[in-house]
Amino acid sequence: MKRAIRYLRFSQLGQSNSSIERQELYTDQWMQYNNVELVDTFIDRGKSARTFDRPDFIKLKEFINKHYKTVDYLLVDQLDRFSRDAGEAMNMVKLLQKKYNIQVVSVTEGIIFDYNTPGSFFRAGLQLLLAEEDNINRSIKVKGGIYTAKAKEGRFVFKNAPFGYKKEGERKEKHLVINEAEAKIIRFIYDAYLRNTPLYRIKQEAEQLGFTTKGNMAIERVLKNPIYAGLLKVDSYKDYKGGLFDGIHEPIIDITTWRMVQEKIKRPEKTRTVIDEELPLRGVLKCHCGTPISGAPSRGKSGKYFYYYKCKHSKHNNISAIKAHEQLLSVCELMSLPSQKVRKIRTESKASIDKEMEGNRKKANDKKLELQQVEEKLFSVEEKWIKNEINKDTYERWYSIYNDNILNLKGAIDRLSLDQSLAFNILEKKLDLLTDMRHVYSTCDTLEKREFVNLVFDSNLYYQNGIYRTPTMLRDLSHNHLKMKEKGLLIFEKKEGLLNEAPHSGESGIRTPGPVTVNSFQDCRNRPLCQLSRLRKYKTK
Repeated sequence: MKRAIRYLRFSQLGQSNSSIERQELYTDQWMQYNNVELVDTFIDRGKSARTFDRPDFIKLKEFINKHYKTVDYLLVDQLDRFSRDAGEAMNMVKLLQKKYNIQVVSVTEGIIFDYNTPGSFFRAGLQLLLAEEDNINRSIKVKGGIYTAKAKEGRFVFKNAPFGYKKEGERKEKHLVINEAEAKIIRFIYDAYLRNTPLYRIKQEAEQLGFTTKGNMAIERVLKNPIYAGLLKVDSYKDYKGGLFDGIHEPIIDITTWRMVQEKIKRPEKTRTVIDEELPLRGVLKCHCGTPISGAPSRGKSGKYFYYYKCKHSKHNNISAIKAHEQLLSVCELMSLPSQKVRKIRTESKASIDKEMEGNRKKANDKKLELQQVEEKLFSVEEKWIKNEINKDTYERWYSIYNDNILNLKGAIDRLSLDQSLAFNILEKKLDLLTDMRHVYSTCDTLEKREFVNLVFDSNLYYQNGIYRTPTMLRDLSHNHLKMKEKGLLIFEKKEGLLNEAPHSGESGIRTPGPVTVNSFQDCRNRPLCQLSRLRKYKTK
């Protein structure tokens, strides 16, 4: 009596275990009719036939390699259960017959593949080609459906919602809704990245907050994902252009912040800074030669460790961390503002913000009119394309131009429509802290201390001959710079035109790293306060 093994499979596309039962029934009938004994059965559930990289098919090949002398047939219900790649399938069935003397049988189609029989070879090849064609047609329909859903309807079509969102609704009506608890973590990741926090620290802190996505590139994937800006990345389909399209879901991050992050990602970091609680100024403080100062512990005779800041040039700085920190705390103490100065800043800040908000409302209205005009132009181009009045190259060129304009205008409108009174509320709560800058710096964590130094000194804090030096310092905090010099703490060698005037609003106007919460205050005395208030905002939430 001849012997056979059989291979059964169903894919995830509209099939189920009932398909396996049917395949078992037909193969059982074939073996009973042809008096063939069953040796073993291999089943792949929910696996595509595009490749042979399937768990039970791999086991099947291992079984054949060991027991091929006791097997005459490999049974399948139909050849498309075996494979939908005609080329791979033909090679596999030829290998089974030539090397192992096992013939593949399609019981429903009545084909016994025999490489030495031309008619059998032709029929098997034809069935495999038909199966592959069916697979191609299905793939085209799926891609077309995905393109329509994403590009035309703005729907997120994947089964699992990305971190920060959840899915609500029934079947095709399902849409993304913000998961506020997770969205706070996404906002933290973007904000921390723009504040130059190292990626490994962002991941550590995000995980403490509840970030559950695993993988070494998890943070980078979040930062690059346009879905958080309310956009969907769409692959091109036939003659239809791909790119970024507006989604119907609510964004977690505004489009301007997302674009700033993408620009920053394009500029790779030159060095990887490791954050150390004992050495918060490492990589922030610079040697007089311009080299960012590193740091490391040194073990004393007693076995105790002492920390030092060091320049890579051996004859340059080698500073005791304790001395450097005490000096900086003394500098911060002299930065503190008198109460009457704080009251004046509060009054001027409120007036400046009110003026800024009024101007922003007018600008937002102008941008809305401009957006309407660009959308009408885009609609006109699409209409001409549909009517075959313009060629494909012309359509793609103008579509790209108008679509980019629309995204930029929407981002500008969102930014200009922000309620800046929230910024003043932050200032109200934080302004009194400016009377004790030593306390502000001391209560910061390591990352906040690094941002504090970069903000106050515009990333230009140096050390030479036992004293700090800087050419740039926020004007309001430099009022005691002569006392700082007299006490041997800090020499402020002021450079004209640097940090004397507040920059204009917008990305190009920001001198210090990271986004500024409010656009800009016309009086530069107000600018450091809105920036420094960010250092404490996470602790007060």
